[in-house]
Amino acid sequence: MFLECIECKATYPDSEIIYRCPKCSGLLDVIYDYSKIDFRPEKLTQPPSVWKYKPLLPIKGRIISINEGGTPLYKCGRLAKQIGIRELYVKHEGLNPTGSFKDRGMTVGVSKALELGVKTVACASTGNTSASLAIYAAKAGITAVVLLPAGKVAMGKLAQALMHGAKVLSIKGNFDEAFRLVQELCDSGDFYLLNSINPFRLEGQKTIGFEIVDQLGWKAPDRVVLPVGNAGNISAIYKGFVELQKFDIIDEIPKMTGVQAEKAAPIADAFKKGAKDIVPVSRPETVATAIRIGDPVNAPKALRAIRNSGGMAEIVSDEEIVQAQKDLARLEGIGVEPASAASVAGLRKLIEEGAIDGDECIVCVTTGHLLKDPEEVMRVCDKPIGVEADIKAIRAFLK
Repeated sequence: MFLECIECKATYPDSEIIYRCPKCSGLLDVIYDYSKIDFRPEKLTQPPSVWKYKPLLPIKGRIISINEGGTPLYKCGRLAKQIGIRELYVKHEGLNPTGSFKDRGMTVGVSKALELGVKTVACASTGNTSASLAIYAAKAGITAVVLLPAGKVAMGKLAQALMHGAKVLSIKGNFDEAFRLVQELCDSGDFYLLNSINPFRLEGQKTIGFEIVDQLGWKAPDRVVLPVGNAGNISAIYKGFVELQKFDIIDEIPKMTGVQAEKAAPIADAFKKGAKDIVPVSRPETVATAIRIGDPVNAPKALRAIRNSGGMAEIVSDEEIVQAQKDLARLEGIGVEPASAASVAGLRKLIEEGAIDGDECIVCVTTGHLLKDPEEVMRVCDKPIGVEADIKAIRAFLK
């Protein structure tokens, strides 16, 4: 196992604490000697979870786990019929222990921090990363420092970080400014950065891809659709599929399809224009706070994942996101935060435009639980109706 730059292919030992290539500043990948790894479905007999797939995870020592992974893959017949898809599944990552997919990355990232002898971990966050980091650091007995954009983090996520003892700093700026600051903080060497620029964290997130194939009977769907913010998840899941292909478990890699909100869509813009690099959005805004990111650090990995898999990227409005959020809840009983619903909103738009064949088998990834952002729910739903404490008044109203 070693680290490899995705740009210049320089390699570094996995014991070295680096986040970018020292030679060219490229992003890093974790590379294994696959010839020495036994990764066969018949050997993986336990129920799905992150650590079921330990042979392809980069941890040699103590594992910090709170039973993450093993999230349900729901077959969504009513929603499929409404959208016009033959076979639609939703992988609900909001049912991880802290309510988001970030737990998959943090169980690996915090375990790696301990392996490296780190005592303090840090991140910038739109909310879910900070919640997950705080909880896993508490479990590990180490300190967590999180930088959050002031007034831009949903209450449910902030409450988790505070309750679990993180040192929470509210930055007078947006996520991208907080991320720049936390990188400077971690460059000093006293803090270990666990944003998705950390390649070990993404190794945990690739298990979403492993689980999807596992739960479909070791078969790959035609396409995976997911929200894109800092772009670590789409990159990681793609890597998971590539590894399954290396082991001849799947023949084809699913088409990776990323969805962004219209005022925070640098990756989708770059894809649609055929550009190699993104143009950052200086003031990103969207109701989907988890993907309110204007300068995603993993954009190069995400664009490669989309293009190499024959996928695509789409842009949706806040109104389309909220409608998809309601449809998930009211047709399938799946409660998600707004960013999660971007995947369904994007799929619907691509079907309506004729960009996707309705005969595909598609998995939409929903990334966070409804209760992560209860304030948004109260804004977009009808308010409770006041009625007298009298059965006749109730019956009269319900007629």
